[in-house]
Amino acid sequence: MDIKKVMVVGAGQMGSGIAQVCAQANYQVVLHDIKDEFVQRGLSVIEKNLNRQVEKGRMSDEEKQQVLGIIIKSTDLKNAADVDLVIEAATENMEIKSKIFSELDEIAPEHTILASNTSSLPITEIAAATKRPEKVIGMHFMNPVPVMKLVEIIRGLATSDEVYETIESVTKRLNKVPVEVNDFPGFVSNRVLMPMINEAIYTLYEGVATKEAIDEVMKLGMNHPMGPLTLADFIGLDTCLYIMETLHEGFGDDKYRPCPLLRKYVKAGWLGRKTGRGFYVYE
Repeated sequence: MDIKKVMVVGAGQMGSGIAQVCAQANYQVVLHDIKDEFVQRGLSVIEKNLNRQVEKGRMSDEEKQQVLGIIIKSTDLKNAADVDLVIEAATENMEIKSKIFSELDEIAPEHTILASNTSSLPITEIAAATKRPEKVIGMHFMNPVPVMKLVEIIRGLATSDEVYETIESVTKRLNKVPVEVNDFPGFVSNRVLMPMINEAIYTLYEGVATKEAIDEVMKLGMNHPMGPLTLADFIGLDTCLYIMETLHEGFGDDKYRPCPLLRKYVKAGWLGRKTGRGFYVYE
């Protein structure tokens, strides 16, 4: 299957990064969101990232303009009517994703593959909102997308081999490393990462050590590039909580129970870097 034009649904941190790497791989890109200001913000992030590449001599100004020139802005989902692949990067919420996939199923051509960048939700359930479950697949990029090499590719129950192979080759063209994962809550990355972050929060909650000490132990003792509490702030505490709830519900096992301190911070609106306060305070 030949992919020429890609629509990215959601122009936030993940969506803008996905649009950037698709444009850099010379795909025609439609960057979609519900409001023009969101799309514009996403484009500004892309331009800022590309400017950095130009400053470092990794890209010429001409190449930067070329990348920006093949990204089309969209606030109407009907623009999916002539794309070959849609990568959805909307809010991590099953109701929202199911609605988007159901609408895309009506609009997009029959051959179009519908992929989700979900970090924890079942692909099989997302696919059930469409009449083309064999063409629905998970493409879980890591944050920040332009830097991180991994893409978890998740087959739903009905995903066809042809669709999997197409997405694997698209991933390689994006200069990423595809890793096949089965459709279980949290896949591999978040099933392993989130309970570690949750346990670090419990360690703070129970007064075992200060946040700085917990982060330092994991950085110096386990050679992690950043401590789990710093990482939680970077990901967003609301996202961490949502993924822990998905794991808890999906497996029915109390080892995935979100720490009460995590719930408290989310209720307080302390969501990490994006709100200026999480476990740490950001100016």
